[in-house]
Amino acid sequence: MLSMTMDMVQYDCPYIAVTDDVDVSFHTMHWDFDPAREALETRILVTGASRGALTEGLSSLEEQPGMRGFDLLSRQGESAVIKSFIHETNAMRVIREHDGYITGPFQIRDGSELWNVGFDTSQDADEALSDLERENDYSVEARNSISLEDYLDVVQNIDVATDYLDTCRNLSRVEQETLSKAVKAGYFETPRDASLTTLAEEFEVSKTSVSKNLRRGEKKVLGSVVETLETIDETALTTGREKPHEHTQHEREQRQRENQKRVNLQQS
Repeated sequence: MLSMTMDMVQYDCPYIAVTDDVDVSFHTMHWDFDPAREALETRILVTGASRGALTEGLSSLEEQPGMRGFDLLSRQGESAVIKSFIHETNAMRVIREHDGYITGPFQIRDGSELWNVGFDTSQDADEALSDLERENDYSVEARNSISLEDYLDVVQNIDVATDYLDTCRNLSRVEQETLSKAVKAGYFETPRDASLTTLAEEFEVSKTSVSKNLRRGEKKVLGSVVETLETIDETALTTGREKPHEHTQHEREQRQRENQKRVNLQQS
């Protein structure tokens, strides 16, 4: 499996056209092609710089060429979730014709999209890139080979990753800021480059307060890490897979460097 991250500019995409004129962005994890309607169906998160920008963005989307319509599923503040239908763009058709598929989220803002797509072979990917050049502008930001083992690792541990993200989101703003500052200032280094005193001065609070905020944040994050490690161990026992060792990590890093070299050669 080959996974690519691409910065894509489509000239026939309604979403991109909207972000050219209105301060909104679109985020989605999927799109489905309906052969009967010859349309792409997408559930997509729309975020505006303000409520007014969101309203303007949704209105502009309805008026775009190639837009088949959308249903507003929910709206709160500056964000909305819609179920939309658009014509199949040239780039999306090319990806489908070369057996491409989604491997990560799509992000659309400021007139371009960040795509995460996958192909079964390098030949499929190279032929798709060649065809995309005819009517689209793009740059390959990352290109990585993914082994079956790595793919299964992601699939089997998706719930663990989601739980860890939830833990990070549940940190209070004070806890986030305290942990972030402590890491960046070198509080966890050996020897320490920062102390409770310097952190307290940074936040203009007492050493006791900064210590409590730090411990609360550490307790949440480390508790989640321990649960994650236990789940990984259980998954390894269930599937018969061994946990990766240092040489495996080294091989992954070497493969990533080699893939990046190929990307740089393509762009030069």
